[in-house]
Amino acid sequence: ENEDVAVDDGKVVKVKNFDISVISIDDAIEQMELLNHTFYVFINKDDHKTCVLYRRNDGDYGLIETNG
Repeated sequence: ENEDVAVDDGKVVKVKNFDISVISIDDAIEQMELLNHTFYVFINKDDHKTCVLYRRNDGDYGLIETNG
């Protein structure tokens, strides 16, 4: 289901819902590459933190971890 949400300088034009996986960082990299995405949201199986893995402009990966 898509819905438009207005914000100051633009708008959200697509909303996706998906199940989140409990996996390792290495498995998240593999999934991101298999899907050919630039980011991947997952729960780290080692510490149970919600994380965002992303492809950096230099070709490496970055990881954003939540504090809760």
